[in-house]
Amino acid sequence: MNKTGWFLGALLLTGNAWAVDGVSFELGNGDYTDTARVGAIWNWDKQWFTEGDWLVTGFWEASAGMWRGRSSIGNNQTITDLGITPVFRFQQKHPSGVAPYLEGAIGAHLISPTYVYANRKFGSAFQFGDHVGFGVRFGERQQFDLGYRFQHLSNGGIKKPNQGININQVHFSYLF
Repeated sequence: MNKTGWFLGALLLTGNAWAVDGVSFELGNGDYTDTARVGAIWNWDKQWFTEGDWLVTGFWEASAGMWRGRSSIGNNQTITDLGITPVFRFQQKHPSGVAPYLEGAIGAHLISPTYVYANRKFGSAFQFGDHVGFGVRFGERQQFDLGYRFQHLSNGGIKKPNQGININQVHFSYLF
């Protein structure tokens, strides 16, 4: 995990990685686990289905976070989570005021250790992280974003055990 952390850190310090379009914060819980994450957002210049008042667009979200097990079974652990996720978003084309959206994503995560408590084991450090969510954008420039995400993480059957985890999250972003 240490080599991966150094690699991701070096990647963030190169080239256009500093041209971050926003930052994100998440708090969540599920399956006797509490989570917290921070992230960086890079908007896409691509849009689809632009004929009406709504469109599909998206962004890359790189995140770093911690999970803390809180099971009464015991052997609770704190997991470090590094992720990169392409997020697709269905949103208004020219929003004003409060603008609702729907989103969905499937990304890649590296976690360590590979269990959060005695009977919740993930089998491998590599995990897929998919989520669906909804929320609103607001502010003078639509610079604030507040939403809900339901996320499932598992290794997709790559290695046993593959118990996975479901997390309910409150997501906040600020766009520069």
